[in-house]
Amino acid sequence: MNDSAALRRALADQVAAASPPPDPVWTAALAAVPREQFMDHSVYRPAPSGWEPVHRAHLGEEEWLRMVYTDQTWVTQVDGVDAADAPGPVTGIPTSSGTRPTLVVRTLHAAGLRSGDKVLEIGTGTGYSTALLCHHLGQDNVVSVEYDIGVARRAATRLHATGCAPTLIQGDGLRGHREAAEYDAIVATCSVRTIPRSWIFQITDTGSITCTLSGWMLASAMIRLTLDEHGDAHGRFLAGGDSVSYMLARPHERPPRPTLYRHPGDTRPARIDPVLLADPTGRFVAQLGAPSAELVSAGDSYVLIDVATGSQAWTEGGGADTTVHQRGPLRLWDQVEDAVLTWQEEGAPDTTAFGMTAAPEEQYVWLGSPDGPRWFLPV
Repeated sequence: MNDSAALRRALADQVAAASPPPDPVWTAALAAVPREQFMDHSVYRPAPSGWEPVHRAHLGEEEWLRMVYTDQTWVTQVDGVDAADAPGPVTGIPTSSGTRPTLVVRTLHAAGLRSGDKVLEIGTGTGYSTALLCHHLGQDNVVSVEYDIGVARRAATRLHATGCAPTLIQGDGLRGHREAAEYDAIVATCSVRTIPRSWIFQITDTGSITCTLSGWMLASAMIRLTLDEHGDAHGRFLAGGDSVSYMLARPHERPPRPTLYRHPGDTRPARIDPVLLADPTGRFVAQLGAPSAELVSAGDSYVLIDVATGSQAWTEGGGADTTVHQRGPLRLWDQVEDAVLTWQEEGAPDTTAFGMTAAPEEQYVWLGSPDGPRWFLPV
């Protein structure tokens, strides 16, 4: 067994030991698909100055393989700049990556894919997850869409070099791919703020959509949706889904914003402790309450910003002594407080107590049951 094969087997064993364990078909795929062939020759790793490019030629083959088979996400592009083209450390938002194998397998397992299913993957990325799908379902049953032209081209080259020939599309994955519909399943390896209508229309009556719902506060939860007799999609958020960190689909990304400056405004005592927004579920609920707001931490202060309206809220102090300042047409902290207090009145459960309904005309997240408290999404 060569080094790559041994490392693949070790990675598969590591993922198989997760609780709950994934379907063995996915660990078999991990053991079969060479991840190093989907990582190019350069990646970024976090650095104090931003993102530092790391090159295969500088590390040496043994160290490179060891790094590639670490169960970790490796960023390959930041703000559209590939790691191979970066002259040094860069700052910005990651725009493409080789996702952590554990997360990829968790997503594919959650989708409940069966032999013979036809699947539409949203976000080809490096092509690694596409290759895993091909290993299980067969290349004729896999369609994958990638937004970035260069990323799509490189993924196609890698997949063909490893003997995979799925249907590959360069375009906006939020539109799906109508020409090959209908699909038994749609699986997204990016996160979205709302479920695109095209996805609902392009699955079979018994099909499913597995994706991560996120937003501009970067809180997220994974969900699997299925259709009812009216063609509306419903589902409950999955256990462990609040630890998922897929990048937002580019059309759903946060808008550019100016340098943070905390403006004075109306002042009052806060009704909740801002530290609740550090809790994954608390932040998810806050995001539901104020879906157009970004959340920024500035020292001990939490700042909410709505770029479109210029609305802003920021906290001062902490605990029972917290003061909140609000300015602009939207009272962002009021929106967040109302959502968080509703969640607390229901016992502050984790995200598995929440579900979602996605109809063509409206979408909302509910707590407890579809008749319980609900928050509408920005369709």
